[in-house]
Amino acid sequence: MHVVILAEFAAASGGAEKVAVESARGLAEAGARVTYIQAVDGPVDPLLDHPRLRRVALALPDVWSLPAWRGAVTGIWNAEAARRLAAALDALPEPVDCLHLHQWSRAFSPAVLPVLLARPAPLVLTLHDYFLACPNGVYYRFDRDEPCTVSPMSMSCLAAPCDPKSRLHKAVRVGRAASLRIARGRESLDVIHVCDGSLARMTGWLGAEKLRHHRIDNPVRVVHGAPAEPARGDAVAYIGRLTVEKGADLVAKAARRAGLPALFVGAGPLAEPLRAQGAEVIGWRTPAEVGAILRARARAVCAPSRWYETGPLTIYEALAQGIPAIASTRSGAAEKVRHGETGLVIEPEVEALDQAFRLLRDDAVVERLGQAAHAAYWRAPPTLEAHADALLGLYHRLADEYFMRHCTQSESAGTDRTVAALR
Repeated sequence: MHVVILAEFAAASGGAEKVAVESARGLAEAGARVTYIQAVDGPVDPLLDHPRLRRVALALPDVWSLPAWRGAVTGIWNAEAARRLAAALDALPEPVDCLHLHQWSRAFSPAVLPVLLARPAPLVLTLHDYFLACPNGVYYRFDRDEPCTVSPMSMSCLAAPCDPKSRLHKAVRVGRAASLRIARGRESLDVIHVCDGSLARMTGWLGAEKLRHHRIDNPVRVVHGAPAEPARGDAVAYIGRLTVEKGADLVAKAARRAGLPALFVGAGPLAEPLRAQGAEVIGWRTPAEVGAILRARARAVCAPSRWYETGPLTIYEALAQGIPAIASTRSGAAEKVRHGETGLVIEPEVEALDQAFRLLRDDAVVERLGQAAHAAYWRAPPTLEAHADALLGLYHRLADEYFMRHCTQSESAGTDRTVAALR
């Protein structure tokens, strides 16, 4: 099977790119022939170096690197992206059995959808966020620091000043959402959800439209080994973008109240405010470095998302190492945490986090949660191999359906032509 994976970057700067890269590697290791098409030039993850993996770079600009007016126009409809993608697909030396799109909002734009839908192969989209329905992609009111409650693209949605930057940015995002609906046309889309919460929300918003929903866990690349010893750690750890919607500020405030150090691995707009509060912020680190830091320092890993985050992967990685996880009730990762057994599931509020962190001061509690987390995770781990097998199963089903549907259509068209000729 020849699979084309499409993402805007070839190295992880977020969860979507990480999953795209690891999926490509897992599929190649499972025996598939993989073409990885990246929109924007930049660093390339070593995982993409494999004999059955070909990489194609379209050299498109990231819309955030362009002048404001040009970035707005390009984000709504990037005709050049469509042209370059079509040329790249035409130049492939072998037919494509399935196309898998992971990202489109930073360079591809909705303009690539008609190109992909016109190809003689099924198309799959992994929904790492809510851009398929929601203009700002995260179904979150940045003006209120709370989840959104209105129907995406309704009049209430269009009027809401919910964008993290400005009303002008919101207008551009609405334009992009509208162009996305036009680009989809009447075609049916197969979409993959990475958590049950995303599946429920997107089915509610878009279930009446021509979508087929599938559920596959993201892969987690952690080597199976002895569990960590979190009771020897000294800090509550947070890994990821340091932003309000992800709740980084909540971790710092609650840790200070509970008398525990807070350790932040990542970067973002809250980095300096967190340092000013006395938190330890060490910036981004490689996956190997993060693993070593967690095993040495973390009593728990906390992800108190205010938005309905579909991940985050850091919760799964903590559980895999035997480190207790504290997940927001709004996060998809909470589905993998057994409250009071492998970690804690809490509301993204300072008071709730304060109480959770106070429990972590007890070494016996931390040790019990960590051991249970490790045992539960490895009973049914979402490994890269399991992820690739699930994807290949879906690709084969969709390819078979596509073949049968188009054979039937061709036979029907042939019969119609024969009848017309006899008449």
